[in-house]
Amino acid sequence: MSEHKIKSLSPEQAWELTQKDPRSILIDVRSNMEFLFIGHPKGAINIPWIDEPDWVINPHFVAEVRKVILGGISCDEEAGCAPVILICRSGKRSLHAGEKLIEEGFTNVYNVLEGFEGELDENHHRSSLGGWRYHGLPWEQC
Repeated sequence: MSEHKIKSLSPEQAWELTQKDPRSILIDVRSNMEFLFIGHPKGAINIPWIDEPDWVINPHFVAEVRKVILGGISCDEEAGCAPVILICRSGKRSLHAGEKLIEEGFTNVYNVLEGFEGELDENHHRSSLGGWRYHGLPWEQC
């Protein structure tokens, strides 16, 4: 079992890390449709943890993340491994995806608490209690 654990960041801390460390990789693990139509953090890469049409865990998730990391500077002795920052709708899918990355040997993995949209409020609406959009961080929509 790995001694490494997934670390948690607020949306603001995640944005700050992406700005401070150019090696950091922000991965949105929501479905392709969520990423495109609901919006996503500016600069995020979409690698779904669970996706349509069957809504099962992506069996290629870890390999796809490795491919993205190896496309850039991943690890070196001085700076360590590039931070992998995971975000989903509310912080739950990204936590599970991060746990899988840790299990597969990744060492510098972060989960964005609150996710992109945050939890439901009393009216069953999102983005009113927390999340990337709620905090006014840069995002885009296709």
